[in-house]
Amino acid sequence: MENTKQLLRNLPKVDECITQIENFVGPEVPTAIIKQVVQECIETERQKILFAQHDTTMSNADWMDFFLAEIERKNRVNFRRVINGTGVVIHTNLGRSLLSEKATNALAQAGGYYSNLEFNLDTGKRGSRYSLVEKLICDLTGAEAALVVNNNAAAVFLVLETLARGTEVIVSRGQLVEIGGSFRIPDVMTKSGARLVEVGATNRTHLFDYENAISPETSLLLRVHTSNFRLIGFTSEVSAEEMVVLARKHGLIVMEDLGSGCLVDLSKFGLPREPTVQEIVKAGVDVVTFSGDKLLGGPQAGIIIGKRDVIDRVKKNPLNRALRIDKFTLASLEMILRDYYDTECALKNIPTLAMLTCTSEVIKKRGYKVLRKIKKEIEAKCHSCLVSTVSRVGGGAMPEYSLDSWALALKPLELGLNAFESALRRLPLPLIGRIENDIFLVDFRTVQDRELSELSVLLIDFFRVERAV
Repeated sequence: MENTKQLLRNLPKVDECITQIENFVGPEVPTAIIKQVVQECIETERQKILFAQHDTTMSNADWMDFFLAEIERKNRVNFRRVINGTGVVIHTNLGRSLLSEKATNALAQAGGYYSNLEFNLDTGKRGSRYSLVEKLICDLTGAEAALVVNNNAAAVFLVLETLARGTEVIVSRGQLVEIGGSFRIPDVMTKSGARLVEVGATNRTHLFDYENAISPETSLLLRVHTSNFRLIGFTSEVSAEEMVVLARKHGLIVMEDLGSGCLVDLSKFGLPREPTVQEIVKAGVDVVTFSGDKLLGGPQAGIIIGKRDVIDRVKKNPLNRALRIDKFTLASLEMILRDYYDTECALKNIPTLAMLTCTSEVIKKRGYKVLRKIKKEIEAKCHSCLVSTVSRVGGGAMPEYSLDSWALALKPLELGLNAFESALRRLPLPLIGRIENDIFLVDFRTVQDRELSELSVLLIDFFRVERAV
């Protein structure tokens, strides 16, 4: 008991610690953070002493190290850049699609200056933010009208709530999917006020299934792209063209949720055939929804396109204001869309498309640039070589397809793989890779050219110092 009291008396004084730390770190760290850290650190030590988990007095140097480490952790921004070495191009957890240089420049303009967000420069009167991108979207897709909301889930919800609230919506049972974040079509439909009518079997749905289910309460026929779910084998589904003919016969609306909106036929580059937005519009579908941040390669957004009279109804829904996009989405989306006027330009400038269509030979050269720099520097602590591997599209698109790629294979000699992966993840510039066959892989399909030097330095520095993991 006496020893406990003495240890408690030896705890440093808060005010003295704050003054000492302020003199050491200067004005870059707010006093509020320093005070909070000091109080929390001292309280942590106090609790250890009271519960007999610590029976020695920390030196001044130990306390200073303790404080500074916690200050560095607390003062570090939460939203941080990472190097994506996973090989997953549209990585949901790592921010999905990267934006082009023009798009990121537009973000800086939108944030740093006033803009014509809702101001018509021709008339001098209030304008519509949607007009800034609507014409571009219509030009590229062939649609009569367009609207953009904050994501595709919002787009689906808004359309159903506008066009089908209180009525029946017919959907193939095989298309009632759940995608990331527990987004389920039946749940969204329930929230929208529409009543779901399932037709067909899980693997086969025919046109007569839809026609037999149509009633006076039916308002809409819905097709859903199954995203990261595939049925193969004995399957059948109704085409958009067939659905449109049936809908016209009964005076119904046809809606298609494409999920990943693709404006370029990527099958020309060896990827699986995906329906393009233009094809679905040409088929006569009344309203189409898709994401801006998947295969389109833009910012997070839900894009709604279709017949003018239908889209006008959606625009007038009061919920539209709650789901609308901000100036940053508009600014970056416009730049991405403008690149699509020239397909070659889009493939070159939009990072998602550039990564998806990059050849394995180019990726291999990228990998050797790093391997040549680091191999001798780290060989005493880590085996390294370049290996062939496969990348993934990600974002729920083309789930069964693998992209040939090359990766840096690392096998640390002093650390276990899990500890190694954890340590790289906790660096000031985190490196996110994957463990496969007892090797840590850094897939160069998703490492950008401008990151190669940083990656080399990061790995050399990592093995140059002893680390407590």
